[in-house]
Formats: sequence, C-alpha cells, structure tokens
Amino acid sequence: MQRGIGHLPGGCQRTMGLHCVLFLCLFSGWAVGYKQGDNVTLYVNKVGPYHNPQETYHYYTLPVCRPDKVHHKSLSLGEVLDGDRMAESLYLIRFRENIEKRSVCQLTLSEKQVDQLREAIEELFYFEFVLDDIPIWGFVGYIEESGFLPHSHKVGLWTHLDFNIEYNGDSVIFANVSVKDVKPVPLEEGAGAVVGGVGVGGGSLTVTHTYSVRWFESPLTHARRAERLRDYSFFPKTLEIHWLSIINSLVLVVLLLGFVIIILMRVLKNDFARYNVEEDGGCDDLDQGDNGWKIIHTDVFRFPPYKSLLCAVLGVGAQFLTLATGIIFMALLGMFNVHRHGAINSAAIVLYALTSCVSGYVSCSFYTQINGQRWVWNIILTSSLFSAPLFLTWSVVNSIHWWSGSTQALPATTVFLLLGAWVLVGFPLTVIGGIVGKNRAGSFQAPCRTRNIARQIPTQPWYKHTAVHMAIGGFLPFSAISVELYYIFATVWGREHYTLYGILLCVFAILLSVGACISVALTYFLLSGEDYRWWWRSVLSTGSTGLFIFVYSVFYYRNRSSMSGLVQSTEFFGYSLLTAMVFSLMLGSVSFWSSLAFIRYIYRSLKMD
Repeated sequence: MQRGIGHLPGGCQRTMGLHCVLFLCLFSGWAVGYKQGDNVTLYVNKVGPYHNPQETYHYYTLPVCRPDKVHHKSLSLGEVLDGDRMAESLYLIRFRENIEKRSVCQLTLSEKQVDQLREAIEELFYFEFVLDDIPIWGFVGYIEESGFLPHSHKVGLWTHLDFNIEYNGDSVIFANVSVKDVKPVPLEEGAGAVVGGVGVGGGSLTVTHTYSVRWFESPLTHARRAERLRDYSFFPKTLEIHWLSIINSLVLVVLLLGFVIIILMRVLKNDFARYNVEEDGGCDDLDQGDNGWKIIHTDVFRFPPYKSLLCAVLGVGAQFLTLATGIIFMALLGMFNVHRHGAINSAAIVLYALTSCVSGYVSCSFYTQINGQRWVWNIILTSSLFSAPLFLTWSVVNSIHWWSGSTQALPATTVFLLLGAWVLVGFPLTVIGGIVGKNRAGSFQAPCRTRNIARQIPTQPWYKHTAVHMAIGGFLPFSAISVELYYIFATVWGREHYTLYGILLCVFAILLSVGACISVALTYFLLSGEDYRWWWRSVLSTGSTGLFIFVYSVFYYRNRSSMSGLVQSTEFFGYSLLTAMVFSLMLGSVSFWSSLAFIRYIYRSLKMD
C-alpha cells in the first residue's frame, strides 16, 4: 500500500554484525544441534503484498503481538539488501515438545488498527518467519468474495497458527505454518465485536493470538534438508526444466552462426582472391578502380571521436563480463545456498568491487594505445560510468522505500558500508588497474598506415544506417536468450529459486557467440560500403540488445506479473534500466573486440610488399 503501514523500528539500525563482510559466511549455513527441550528461536521477519515481491515491511509495523523490547538478529549484507529485518518473537518453541493452543497475547485494537489490518488483508499481505534458517510463509488474513446480488465481501484475521516442524536427530529439517482447521476472526469495518468472550464497542476489537506446535520425525538428514525446502513452496512453482525450449534456441543459434560464418568466409575468400591478384606494390599503391573494404585501408584505423568514453565503455563492459562469468561458475561449484537469503547479492557486490581493477586496466590500456592524453580523466570516467547511474537510481528507489516504510530501504550502517566498499576498494582498484594498464600498454597494432586527410564517405543505403544495424544486432542476441530471460525475470522479480546454472552458462555462451558473430557480419557490410566509422558502430550494434531487454521488461510487467503500485513499479523499472545498461556495456565490449580482431585479420591477410 502506497502510504505505508508505519515506520521501521529503531532497532533495525542494528541489523548488521561484523561477520557480514566475511566472504565465506555468504554461501552456507551451519548445522545447529538441539537437545530435547532446547529453545528453538522463531524470528519474525517481514510482511508485504503477495504480488509485489520487493515491497516489504517489518512484521511489527502491523498491530500484532510484540515484546516490550524488540531484539533484532544480526544479519549478513545480502540479507539486509534482500529486505530482511529479523527480530525475536513471542512464540516459545522447544525442540520436540508439542504445544496445543498456547496464548501469545491479547490485543485490543483501535478502529484505526482494525482498518490497517483490513487494508493489509485486502492487499493479500503475507508474512515471513524464520526458524533455524528455514523460511515460513503464511497469509495475514482471509478474504472471501461471494455472490453477485447481493454481493458479500468478508475479511478475516488469522489469530491462531499451527506450526508443523520436522526433525531428524538433533536437527530441524523443515517447518511450515497451517491454518487449515482455524476459523478467522471477522474484521467488520467500523463496528465493535466480541472475540474470545470480550466485547469492545466503538469500532474497537479485542483478539487473542494463540499457536500450536507439532513435531514430526523426518527421514532426511540435515545435509539433505534443502531437498525438502525445494519440494515445498508457499508460492506457486512455475520454473521447470525447459529442455525443449533450450534445444530449440540452441538449434536456431547454431544454424544462424553457421550461416553467418560460412557466408562470410566465402565472401572473404573471393575478396582476398580479387584484391591480391593484382597487388604489385605496398599497401599505399591502391588501384583506383577498386572498391569495397580494401579502398579504405588508410582510414579504417583512424581513431574515433570521444575516445575516453569509448574506452570507459569497453572497460566497464569487460568488468561485467568478468563479474557475470564469476557468478555463474561460483553457482556451478555450489557456493550458493539458494535458500539462504541474499547470498548472490553479497557475492555480486564483493566481486563488483574486486573486478574494478579489470575496468581500469582495460580502459586505460586501450586509451593509451589510441593516443589518449587525459588518462586521469579516463580513470574517473570509467569508475563513474556505471556507479553514478547506479547511485542515482538507488537514491530514488531507496527514498521511495523509506517514505513508504518498507524494509527494502537500507539502514544507514549498510549505506555507509557499501559506500566504504566503493571508496576504499572499488575506486582504488580502478585507479591501480588504470595505472598498470597505462604503463603496460604498447602501441596500437594496425596493419596499415593512416593518412592525415580522411577519405570522403559515399552516401550509404538505408539498410546500412546505424538504426538498422542496431535493430538487427540487438534483436538476434535477444532472440537467443528470450526463453531463458523469462525464467530469470521470474526469479529476480518473483518468488522462484533459480538452480539451472548449467543451462544458464550455455545460454550465456550462446549470447556472447551470437553477439560476436553478428557484430563481425555487420562490420563487414559497413566496410564494404567504404564506411570506416566502425568503432562506435560495433559497440552500438550489439549493445542495443539492452534496449530489447528493457522493452521485454515492460512486457513482463504488464503481461506476466501482477505487480502494481509506486513502490514496486519504481524499483522494477529503475533496476530494469540498470540491467539493460549492464547488457549493453557487456555486449558492446564483446562486439567491439570481435570487430577489431576481424578487421586486423582481413587487412593483415592482404599482400603488402
């Protein structure tokens, strides 16, 4: 709900411990051994609309049973980024001891609090508890629509919860909550009620919250409890192994790549035969009757405008390429526990800071090769090319979360930690990488000399314009990942756990291969028209895939999800823009280096005495 349901408790500022920066703690949990009768702490976490995964609020912002002093659990960085704000609850659970309808507390709700609960239930608010690192979900209340004339609209609050916990030996294996045999307490708008034998008028309501606990023995060991978590889900499961779609995409991509490679190699073979048959002199002795890509050999390596920006794009693209590869391989090695909150988020932040040296090295090295002089400005531009839009987007999104009281608003300690990671790790590594790249950069390897006077570029047909190349170069890589893109969106913006990392690696390799081949083909067609302005064109052609991904995100929002509201919409479109930018930078970098290698190859293959 847009105006929020309260403010975060002040203790939420203490949600992070020193262990949150320890890398190994991001990926796996420790088995906890209990003895019969030991206390098993149940943490309350967050509530939020069922259809808006990123719009969450602290559980205690609702008028529910809460202790006099709220004690928060120390969380990892990834858990805080995921909106978790775990706090101890009043539910007393002891290992392997059943409980039948024990009272938690009795609350007298004001009319305003009743309306708050009604609004939450009508927006399908769910809650999340955590027991021994096992998430437990349930709905706050019950809503029933029946009849047409007369229309019946009933809203009820669940005041009793049945906890079903499975154990094996001294370990907790699984837990869930049930309201199967429970009758909800009706929340009548603006009316008094009698609940539990206590009547309160004037629009107020007295309720008694109770709970039961039942323990069941499980054959699964603690090491295999992730299987139990995977098989059960409070949220609907839509992710399945989609081999047919993947094989279909793979076949189409192989045919496309084979077509491009075979056609291009045949054309190049004919070009080499034609250009080399009459070659008597050096590279500068060009027959004026020739046309095509050979005639622009003295201009094809002419350095482009906005050299610093181009190098920054290449550097940051190389950084994200390294980051994405690292995340996928870490996932394949089993370093992420998909049921442990925020593990991938934490790893991505750590890797982003550590791979900053890659962007600095690639950018400043190539900037020096193409005779760039302002290398300090180049390093600053490289470090801020993505971090500045990220900070701006995060500021807007975080401000809206803070205004609405959402737990997605980061605490001040987390903000300072992330800023410190960039100031003390990310930016210095960018500078160090830039200095090393500048000092180790050699000369630009060009097979042909560049003349001082640029050659006039003939008028190009419409199908060789930049917009057409961007449409072709962006659509083909997008079509290669369109199937997998749905599952990724369903994971990031839905309730799913993505575990098909092997398929993801294949799709990632297909994406890079298609981007490289399409870039080479479009660059050849550009040069064949005697247009040597390939530098920026190669980046934009395949980099436009990001535009298609953003358009798909709009389609997903409108047709594949039930998300709504200012809070969720701002986060979705803000971070979708950043995702599109990441793909544009990454594929633009791959596209450029592929085109550069191709151009060096074809001009080096000419006979030049």
